Amino acid sequence: MSGFAGLRVLALESRRAPELAKLISAYGGEPVVAPAMREVPLESNREALSFAAALLAGEFDMVIFLTGVGARAVLSVAETAYKRDDYIASLQRVKVVARGPKPVAVLRELGVTPAITVPEPNTWRELLLALDEAGASHGELRLRGARVAVQEYGVSNPELLSGLRERGAAVTPVPVYQWALPSDCAPIRAAVKSIADGEIDAVLFTTSVQVAHLLQIAAEMKLEEPLRLGLSRTIVASIGPTTSEELQRQGIRADLEPSHPKMGFLVKETAEQSAELFRRKRPGSGPG
Repeated sequence: MSGFAGLRVLALESRRAPELAKLISAYGGEPVVAPAMREVPLESNREALSFAAALLAGEFDMVIFLTGVGARAVLSVAETAYKRDDYIASLQRVKVVARGPKPVAVLRELGVTPAITVPEPNTWRELLLALDEAGASHGELRLRGARVAVQEYGVSNPELLSGLRERGAAVTPVPVYQWALPSDCAPIRAAVKSIADGEIDAVLFTTSVQVAHLLQIAAEMKLEEPLRLGLSRTIVASIGPTTSEELQRQGIRADLEPSHPKMGFLVKETAEQSAELFRRKRPGSGPG
């Protein structure tokens, strides 16, 4: 078998859905696209504005940026009340931590060089380990007694916040944007039914929010158990550890996690392993 060889592959991606569908097709799969979420601004930007005010007043020692989109969003909110240059200058005066390449790119555009860049796979575990290592070798990067702001993305990360607090930091979460169900839920409802009916051969999860939303819709349709049964016979591919952890929390096992937490690697490696995975999930069945 070459690549997906005609397998029906469900993509729950929203923003990059067309790109993901093209990749699935390029590897011989039949893409089924059902966006599972949309990004919406918080109704109130009070937390982000309070963060900007405190940053300008010198009330933080460290700022942790978890996403590139979030880093831009904080800047946009700050600019509604303060001068851009003043905000950037305040960031340059504190220790900045970036969780991976996307926030690094945004910060570099602003002329801010992170003191710490978290390595792949960029989960809260790598972030805390990077901080521990930096604190051991550079006293000014120690967390004990440090005032730390954490830019959050969509949902809060309790493990990260508690890990920072356990290390003696005073932590201020800064929520900037959140995730909602898509405006049109018809595609994701159709996807739930297709999985439950055994009409999907593989599902690609590119964020943990997709997991929660798929199960939420299934519960609303009273199809949660049929969905779970369908997933047990479907290749479940997770883009990385954070998404795999959410799947595990929901009682679903990821069959594959790519060597790098990137969309291209996810599609390529799922395609390459799809024949063997499909045989394991559905012994005695052929694709289609």
